[in-house]
Amino acid sequence: MSNTKDLLIKNVIPVDTRKNGTDTVDIRITDGVIREIGAGLQPQNSVYDAKGAYVSPGWMDMHVHLREPGYEHKETIATGCDAAAAGGFTAVACMPNTDPPIHTGDVVSYIREKASGLPVDVHPIGTVSKERAGKSLAEMADMKEAGAVAFSDDGDPVQDSRLMRIALEYSAMLGMPVINHEEDLPLSRPGHMHEGRVSTRLGLAGTPSIAEEVMIARDILLAELTGGHVHVAHISTRKGVELVREAKKKGIRVTTEVCPHHFDLTDEEIERHQFDTNWKMHPPLRTADDVTAMIEGLADGTIDVICTDHAPHSVDEKDVEFIYAPNGIIGLETAWSIVCKRLLKPGKLSLQQVFEKLVTNPRRILNLSVPELEVGEQANLTIFSAEEEWVCSKDQIRSRSTNTPYLNETLTGRALAIYNNGQFVETTR
Repeated sequence: MSNTKDLLIKNVIPVDTRKNGTDTVDIRITDGVIREIGAGLQPQNSVYDAKGAYVSPGWMDMHVHLREPGYEHKETIATGCDAAAAGGFTAVACMPNTDPPIHTGDVVSYIREKASGLPVDVHPIGTVSKERAGKSLAEMADMKEAGAVAFSDDGDPVQDSRLMRIALEYSAMLGMPVINHEEDLPLSRPGHMHEGRVSTRLGLAGTPSIAEEVMIARDILLAELTGGHVHVAHISTRKGVELVREAKKKGIRVTTEVCPHHFDLTDEEIERHQFDTNWKMHPPLRTADDVTAMIEGLADGTIDVICTDHAPHSVDEKDVEFIYAPNGIIGLETAWSIVCKRLLKPGKLSLQQVFEKLVTNPRRILNLSVPELEVGEQANLTIFSAEEEWVCSKDQIRSRSTNTPYLNETLTGRALAIYNNGQFVETTR
């Protein structure tokens, strides 16, 4: 990492949601602002040769867990931002399941202060309810004033329908979305994986798809009633995608996101990998048909955002019997590789469609400005390759935790560098 307010990026191919570039150009950044874009620009200060790689506006992950305050043994704001930069992200929105939770303006301010000066922008998400207890509404207006960008009780769904209605009414007045973990708890507990043929064979209690779908249906109806904006977190089932698709056709204010592991992996991996807890997450890995539905939803615009649900856990927490292990995997550093593998290489989505999910839509949902690759704009960009191979080894991972099912796999597609906040970060070691 370096404070490089002045930088010449040579031999890079610009792409964004409007065009798929083919021509190699140079980009001159002076005092953190894009001053020139053209061919054959002459060096004046620091130079980075991209050697024909792509550059786009900086990517955003709107669903990560930075764990600070309270769980710094898993991740900190600094190490989480290191991981984000390594994955090509110049901005993240962090979930409020911390200790204390992000349930007051003071905690929002604390996180923003800790992230100040980093090359990755950190946008806190406040809780819906006090203490994430699901009983009474948190101080929404106070948190917005302090800089929160959305509200969510994260891994604890807002089970109380009346509280969810009130939250949507208040958030609508504030012009902010409510992000809900869509899970009907009485239907889902004590599930440890997807309920289906594999869970039956393995003798594990399963979480059925209907537990997610019932809650999505409820929230769509409440959004229709209140005029509020509900954002469906980490969608994972075919029926859930169908519900969102139909709600959008009716003009209901609903958006949704999907994680790379939910359009790449299935519940069969748990059996194949003999109860390896790095395959345990929530929502759980589901069926091949659900994976297909996620890709279809991304392609037709039903699914707005690709996010990671980056959920770091320490080795001693994950190195236990499957039923006792916490849910979640890290994902910031492998997301782009999975996008290349499952979406770009097979031609399911174009680069422009991918950048709608990684650049434009997450920021629009959270009412943030969208960076542009234009002269006169603040430089906020990601340099990346869709072809470079790399091994996801422990010595390559920047996160404080290494709980990923992709550990020691050779992956294709990699972020090479980011530039944001006057700082240039090469992401490869």
